[in-house]
Amino acid sequence: WSATENITSRRRSFPPMARSFDTIEWSFDEPSGIGRVVLDRPDSLNALSATLRTEFDEAFAAFRDLDESADGVAVRAVVVSGAGRAFCVGADVDEFAEGTDLTHPEMVYEAASQFAGPVVAEIDGYCLGGGLVLALSCDFRFASERSEFGLPEVDLGIPTVGGGLGALRAAVGPSRAKRLAVTGERFDAERAAADGIVSEALPNEELSERVDSFAETIASKPPLAVRSSLDIVEAYGHEPPAQLERREDQRLRQSEDYREAVAAFREDREPEFDGR
Repeated sequence: WSATENITSRRRSFPPMARSFDTIEWSFDEPSGIGRVVLDRPDSLNALSATLRTEFDEAFAAFRDLDESADGVAVRAVVVSGAGRAFCVGADVDEFAEGTDLTHPEMVYEAASQFAGPVVAEIDGYCLGGGLVLALSCDFRFASERSEFGLPEVDLGIPTVGGGLGALRAAVGPSRAKRLAVTGERFDAERAAADGIVSEALPNEELSERVDSFAETIASKPPLAVRSSLDIVEAYGHEPPAQLERREDQRLRQSEDYREAVAAFREDREPEFDGR
């Protein structure tokens, strides 16, 4: 069996963990190590209300708690998606009109970007404004062909914030990022894939299966090496790459996962990684 098949077979033997929130659905499948967060305000196209922002942050805090209480790494990957016709359309404009306190709106983006493990965005439908920033705060993005992207903040007289323009610049280059930021133009999933904003644009009916397969693949890898690789990519430009790579290589060569990987290779068997 492949490692992914092993995870799938083990998953069927255990019920998933779940916690209760008002504006999101949260779950964690212990055997596979895959967590899921579904933005669940379909009537408002999953707009980022104050409650949703707070609960999204709490959802990732719950994943961190699982890691901290585990003997090793519990959470191997997290999938973020949206209920209904949208991934997320960004800020809740009704709250602007009502004068709701929008202090620290960036916490919803930092919850994903600062999580140590890989986060995968499953985008099906509208992905606009802060919703696109949220997607960009994830490590990987897959979209259905019916998805639609854009940054409409300029039409409200404000810039896109939350680190989204920096992430967009890294994905598409400064000229394209500036154009999207100042025009508010919409674009489809095919263009998002060509720009590098999403990894793949898929037929609508194939999206969930592809995301599940991808999440299971990265969940089957040694979790310390996965997290270290993400850190190295993020750190380029902030720390000398060679220095960072040497440090991480030396650290991981002392791990139990490294010893298990070498032993499994020599013994021609599937490895079992614990994140230690």
